[in-house]
Order: sequence, then structure tokens, then C-alpha cells
Amino acid sequence: MEIPYTVKPRPDTGLYNAKIGIWLFLASEVMLFGALFSAYILLRVGAPDGFWPDVPTAWPHGLLNVPLGTFNTAVLITSSMTVMMAWTALKENNFAKFRKFMTVTLLCAVLFLCIKGYEYNDKFTHYVIRLKDGSALTGHLEINGSSPRFWTEDTLAAKKLESVEVLQDIPTVLRYPSGFKHEEVAHEPGEHHIKREIKTADIQSLRPFVPATGTFFAVYFTMTFLHALHIIGGVLVMGYMTFVGGGMWKTEPERYTNRIESVGLFWHFVDLVWIFLFPVMYLL
Repeated sequence: MEIPYTVKPRPDTGLYNAKIGIWLFLASEVMLFGALFSAYILLRVGAPDGFWPDVPTAWPHGLLNVPLGTFNTAVLITSSMTVMMAWTALKENNFAKFRKFMTVTLLCAVLFLCIKGYEYNDKFTHYVIRLKDGSALTGHLEINGSSPRFWTEDTLAAKKLESVEVLQDIPTVLRYPSGFKHEEVAHEPGEHHIKREIKTADIQSLRPFVPATGTFFAVYFTMTFLHALHIIGGVLVMGYMTFVGGGMWKTEPERYTNRIESVGLFWHFVDLVWIFLFPVMYLL
């Protein structure tokens, strides 16, 4: 028994089944990300401006890599173009051309995930260090020439380190009992870090840039990781349809083309979400 409207559109909607399904799914996705963006707005408006390392609700600026984020945006826009060209190639009955464009789309998606993984790793090796004199600073730890991930003050105690080397961020905003101030540190023009040694006995707490460290990081990781999961899902589906499931092109070419169109609609949505995510997280 043949399922109706898998190829030809329904007369009442003008859409075939898969296209109706993907639009309903995307509607639910709009509600999901709409709720997250709404939460972002509420948290952002109510947060103190600037980055105070010992105020978890403060909203920092300049902690994300804008050039990398810009490049990743260009990568996703490119992938959106190539997935459209892949669908157009099927409409032209050129499967080889389709596979070429879809391969480029998959490579762009994997490149995006690799760059995002690099950014995540940088955050996991970046720390907020609160000292017992009431001050706080940010920077990367250097232990035997490497930057450890996810350390805390308990890790320092377990490893019995007397001191740690820190690549301290410049400028650093410090908070003392009298209030906030910028620490004046001698450094070369254009230098963004200075190396300093801190005794572990002077460290009150040590926290990496993870969701538990502050509101900004909680929002950043929640939204970008959820987006990355959508990228992974898109890669799996597109990879299957391009290679393993490509046999349908020989038996049901029109139905296969419709499926690729549905996949492309999902991919355009994923790209669109990032176009909103990039400015609000990286630039504002």
C-alpha cells in the first residue's frame, strides 16, 4: 500500500507530508529557542554590567573570541548555501553534483564543531581566582607548560602545590571591600596577559569558566551546546542521506529530493539560530 502525499502535495495545503512535518517540527524549535532567548533577555537586563570576577550575576564583555565566532558564522552561512545548491542539483537530476555540495556542507558543519570545541577548551582552561585578601582575577593556569582543565582549590590541595603560575588577563577588574577598581599592571603595548606566581595559601577559590561559575557562562554554554547538538543531528541525517541512504535516488528520485529539501529546511533553521546567537553572545 502506497502512503499518499509522499511525493505529490496535498490539494488542501499544497505541501507533501514530509514538508508539513518539518514545518511543525520547526515551529516547536522556534518555541524552544524563543524561550531560551527570552530567558537570556531577562537575565541580561537584570545583570550588573561589566565583569566582576567575584559577582556571579555580572555580565562580562570581551571573554568570547569574536574573530573565531565571526569565522564560524561565515562557515555556517556557506553551508546554508551549499545545502541549497545540493537540492538544486537533484532538481537537475545530477546526483554526483548533489553529493559534492552535500560533502562540502558536511565539512563546513564539522569545521564549525571543531572551532566551537576549541573555544570550549579555552574556557575550561580559563579561571576565576578569588584571593583571601578580597581581590579576584582571571587568567590561565600554567602547570609544567600546560593549561589544566576543571581545577578547583581542592585540586590544588590534593596536588600539594605551594604556588601556581597564572597568565593573568589584562586589564583585570578587582573588587576590594572599598569597591571595584582596575588593577594597574605594567605591560607592553598590545600585551593581553602577564605571568605571575600566586601562592596556593592565598587562594580562597579557583573556578574555571563553566556554567556553575556565573550566569553568563550558564547561558552561553546552555544555548551554544544546544545549538551544537542540532548541528550534530544535522550532520548525522545529512551524512546518512548523502551516502548510506543515497540508494533511494535510483528507486524514488522525487521522494528522495523531497527528503533532502526537508533536511535543508532544518539546516537553514540551525544557521538562522546561530545568526541570532552570535551577536547577542559575542557582541552585546
